[in-house]
Amino acid sequence: MLRERLGLAPPVAVAFERGDVAGFAGYTRQRIEYRGLEGDPIPAFLFTPAAQPARGGVVVFHQHNGEFHFGKSEVAGIVGSPFQAFGPALARRGLAVLAPDALTFEDRRGQVHGVEPHDYDWLQHYSAMSYRLLDGDTLMRKGLDDAQRALGVLLDAAELDPRRVGIAGHSYGGYTALYHAAVDPRCHFVCISGAVCSFATRRREETGITLFEAVPGLAQMIDTQDVLSAIGPRPTLVVSGTGDKYSRDADQVVAKVSGDFITELRVERGHALDQERLEAIVEWLVGQAAGI
Repeated sequence: MLRERLGLAPPVAVAFERGDVAGFAGYTRQRIEYRGLEGDPIPAFLFTPAAQPARGGVVVFHQHNGEFHFGKSEVAGIVGSPFQAFGPALARRGLAVLAPDALTFEDRRGQVHGVEPHDYDWLQHYSAMSYRLLDGDTLMRKGLDDAQRALGVLLDAAELDPRRVGIAGHSYGGYTALYHAAVDPRCHFVCISGAVCSFATRRREETGITLFEAVPGLAQMIDTQDVLSAIGPRPTLVVSGTGDKYSRDADQVVAKVSGDFITELRVERGHALDQERLEAIVEWLVGQAAGI
């Protein structure tokens, strides 16, 4: 239903170019670049284990946090929160990871590239939504098409068994993972962190929504539990904090979903990830890729 509503095309084969490779303790990091549906370049980092072939893989979608100058480099552990450094953590455990920049973040900003902020960062993100709405399009369609391409690139670039590939994300990345998994059956497992909350609760508490979700009529068509239900029966980890307004009622949303495919990790903390949640997410993803 969501795919049809958005006009989202099926996944396609995506050519990519490999860039420089850097070696680190237990893993390598390579810059990858491919094209989006509008011909726009999408830069990403590919992380692979150093000592053996990857036994599975994960596309990790980065967070928002109001820091448009951070994208793939935060997943790489180069900048930002050390608890967002999923690339090194997963690669050292034997998984390949692709971390792309989302549109209007880091090297996908129109005015500047790199990890320094710019005065027009927020305006560019807003315009990416509003100009598409003017044309009868949505930022979600673009974001999910980008996500589909990222998964295909990971499969091909790391030469992975397609049965051992999933996706993960926190906050903005969590919303991307939530909706992507719902429309793309190639996602065999998914971790959604800090991004499960009903529309009603977000309205009542004036939490707001991501510009990614600004789809006319979306709340009349589905709610968060419907998106989660569409992922089943594929294994899903929902991570939330009781003090996190972006996942305030995550436990109640999960309770409305039929089936036993969801694993919950709910902690008495806020939105930002910490060491405990990072380690738990990594452990779960490694287990899913290994078929445990």
